[in-house]
Amino acid sequence: QVQFAESGGGVVQPGGSLRLSCTASGIFFSIRTMLWYRQVPGKQRELVASISSGGVTDYADSAKGRFTISRDNNREMVYLQMNSLKPEDTGVYYCNAQNALGGVHDVWGQGSQVTVSS
Repeated sequence: QVQFAESGGGVVQPGGSLRLSCTASGIFFSIRTMLWYRQVPGKQRELVASISSGGVTDYADSAKGRFTISRDNNREMVYLQMNSLKPEDTGVYYCNAQNALGGVHDVWGQGSQVTVSS
């Protein structure tokens, strides 16, 4: 059974940092590209960062230079370190994984709310 569970969000002032964590199960974690998405009300989920099974990372332009995605295959967890946070980073953050067909799973966790506000 595929499951994702995100944690680590909160309220932070602009310029602050947060580290999100995600535990995944049922997906053969070590061979999957892992993904972090952000969703804000009224908009589609936006891909923020990805990390391949081999550790190759990619970021949305808005995240480059500020966010770092990493993974721990032994613990089947993926992380998103977010620094120099801006109000526009506010949203609910979800993790997911690329499936065998190259898409994403249609199962989503509860997400982790990140609010950047002074």
